[in-house]
Amino acid sequence: MGVVIGVGASLILTHIMKLPSVLAVSSIGPAVVVSSIIGIVFGWYPAQKASKLQPIEALRYE
Repeated sequence: MGVVIGVGASLILTHIMKLPSVLAVSSIGPAVVVSSIIGIVFGWYPAQKASKLQPIEALRYE
């Protein structure tokens, strides 16, 4: 959804401002992969760490 919004905003701003822009499709795939990996790692690590604790201990630090 972020890719669609970004591409749409880019096209709209290009049309409004009358400036040429280049949309590199080859950069969208790696950007999605890297951001997905970051989201998974930084979501998984705290969840994995909390899953090893008792529920009351996991909630105490919030």
